Amino acid sequence: VQLQASGGGLVQPGGSLRLSCVASGSISSFDSMGWYRQASGKQRELVASIGASGSTNYADSVKGRFTISRDSAKNTVYLQMSSLKPEDTAVYYCNARILSGATMKWGGYWGQGTQVTVSS
Repeated sequence: VQLQASGGGLVQPGGSLRLSCVASGSISSFDSMGWYRQASGKQRELVASIGASGSTNYADSVKGRFTISRDSAKNTVYLQMSSLKPEDTAVYYCNARILSGATMKWGGYWGQGTQVTVSS
């Protein structure tokens, strides 16, 4: 199982970006999916998560600005980011809890990270 994140880049304050994360490989089922970020010199933190039922959870710092969604048919989770601030600058990682079709075991998987830089 692999997760491939994309969509990062350089954006001005107040701008928007949409991150995507596609899961591939032998996948039987998904549980929760989410996005984390790690700014330089700081610990990785949860940004947003979405459960199998569609329930969502957001960090206080991004509530009202970021929206997480998933397309189960495409094995993809998205993070729509709006009203971006310089403090949103970080490497963003996707994470998913997946039931491997090969081993029939649940496991947590990480994408490779995509850089988001908010600067004028």
